[in-house]
Amino acid sequence: MNKEMDILRVACVQINSGDLPEKNLQTAAQLLACAAKGGAKLAVLPEFFPLLSADESLKLTIAEEDGRGMIQDFLRDTAQKLGLFIIGGTIPLRASNGRVYSASQIYSDKGVRLARYDKIHLFRFAGKQGFIDEAQTIIAGQTPMTAKTPWGIIGLSVCYDLRFPELYRNMQADIISAPSAFTVETGKAHWEILLRCRAVENLAHVIAPAQCGKHPGGRTTYGHSMIVNPWGNILAEADGNEETVLFSDIDAAARNAWRDRLPALKHRKLS
Repeated sequence: MNKEMDILRVACVQINSGDLPEKNLQTAAQLLACAAKGGAKLAVLPEFFPLLSADESLKLTIAEEDGRGMIQDFLRDTAQKLGLFIIGGTIPLRASNGRVYSASQIYSDKGVRLARYDKIHLFRFAGKQGFIDEAQTIIAGQTPMTAKTPWGIIGLSVCYDLRFPELYRNMQADIISAPSAFTVETGKAHWEILLRCRAVENLAHVIAPAQCGKHPGGRTTYGHSMIVNPWGNILAEADGNEETVLFSDIDAAARNAWRDRLPALKHRKLS
């Protein structure tokens, strides 16, 4: 990595998505433009950024074929227009069994898709806001996924994945992307702990954009989007309700220094 690439300015985008995809994309476009204006070279959108509804079946109506569709066109064109690497939270891509994959995709500043990750761990929770079972509409992915970038290896993950540390050990990533839509109940209890643990365990930066606030149908998400450094320090954090863009400078040289001082990744005994 050359010295010019040691510092990466990142943008972590917090959104309150609803059940109108066109409006959600319009909001995402405005916030991504803000990210680019703020000097970011990489921006990450939250889980379900094109659509978040109490009616889980709605995602089936906007599902796209891999490589084609309004949402993927939006991500590709916006990345190219703004000269920005974009991780597109999650979008629904058609599967063969009437359900969808919850796919997180990263596009280069030239509009080239570098990687697609299908969410492996599907959320199921009997909470105070009701029962959520993603497996009713989503089929689980099978393969961890990373992308090579000028700033190192980015590991793609989504929300509930954060509870499965073995996924991140498999990645061996320098930067971890974790777009999410945590419930308020689980968020208050575990969000910060999980993000800081994944950062410390992997001596990696974590970028975790989240859905926030109240959504159509009564669902509420936790927000508190966050950027965490490899030492577990929170570099930036949003509140629980406002759409916003967080910025932070990620220092690759500092990350490598931490890894040299504490070579825990080299000390692993179990695979």
